[in-house]
Amino acid sequence: MANPQDSNLSQGTFAPETYLADCPPSSSRETLVEQAKRVLNMEADALRSIAERLGASFEYAIELLLGCQGKVVVTGIGKSGHIGNKIAATLASTGTPAFFVHPAELRHGDFGMLEERDLVIALSYSGETSEIKQVLDPIKRMGLKVIALTGAPQSTLAKHSEVVIDVAVDREACPFNLAPTTSTTATLAMADAMAIVLMTRKGFRAEDFARRHPGGSLGQQLVSVRDVMRVGLQMPQVSQSATYNEVLAEIDAKRLGFAVVVDADEHLKGIITDGDLRRSLVKWGQSAFEKTASEISTSNPKTINSDALAVEALKLMEKHAISDLIILDEQSRPEGLIHLKDLLRAGVI
Repeated sequence: MANPQDSNLSQGTFAPETYLADCPPSSSRETLVEQAKRVLNMEADALRSIAERLGASFEYAIELLLGCQGKVVVTGIGKSGHIGNKIAATLASTGTPAFFVHPAELRHGDFGMLEERDLVIALSYSGETSEIKQVLDPIKRMGLKVIALTGAPQSTLAKHSEVVIDVAVDREACPFNLAPTTSTTATLAMADAMAIVLMTRKGFRAEDFARRHPGGSLGQQLVSVRDVMRVGLQMPQVSQSATYNEVLAEIDAKRLGFAVVVDADEHLKGIITDGDLRRSLVKWGQSAFEKTASEISTSNPKTINSDALAVEALKLMEKHAISDLIILDEQSRPEGLIHLKDLLRAGVI
């Protein structure tokens, strides 16, 4: 006889009561959405609980991390190992050099990856995981400090650690209170809090984040103007006293359709586009060839700082319907330019 659930699925329908009949009694009276909401609320409650317990031990852990002269070594096994991988990745991408190592691999040669100036973050909810316990003595013999993320502040791991971050939860979201769910969420969230506090204390900037994420759309959106701007001889530039023909020659040589005008101290005074040259001929006729760059130029061109993000340059170009921006230094001197094609090549567009 066909399974009733298979029959329901084959007919394009799904009966929640059939599915829930196989679930533990505590959830059999809930709809699927109600059960999911209960799980999410349990985990949210757990996060609020560990947040309320934060105190001096968290501050001490941050001070240890800030004082670490080497790398942060994250270790854990099972679900804690999966969480540990994510923690190490988050730390590394937010300004704290870190890597994950499996405790069993530590016992089989990977201790060579650790140095005396490193710091260890050890994950074990019970604090009694055998693989973690077996590496504690060798870690301590190396003189490394340990930060424990555990749900058991009196455990073996806790006793071998300089500081213990308590991530204990009332129960797992699993109906049998067995599968690590709420506890792993609490551990990961606590580590996220540590990483964000660290990056803030270190003065970590969006530009720093971009350097650690050079690939993908995230990295492209965090590219700075400095990374893609044109400098030096690529910059079309003339003096205020330059003649019409000199301006025309500079624009033609650099092939960007404009030239910036600077004074004797190289401060920006204006811009001349090929359109400005044509309009000067309409306005003055043949006498336009006798005009200087300062007389032909348009003042107050659109500019941007080299430390700005490239996406900000794009927004400015779109707002003013232009394809180029002049980059100024702190003394209002042109140090380069950025063209729409530069943003296209950088993947910002």
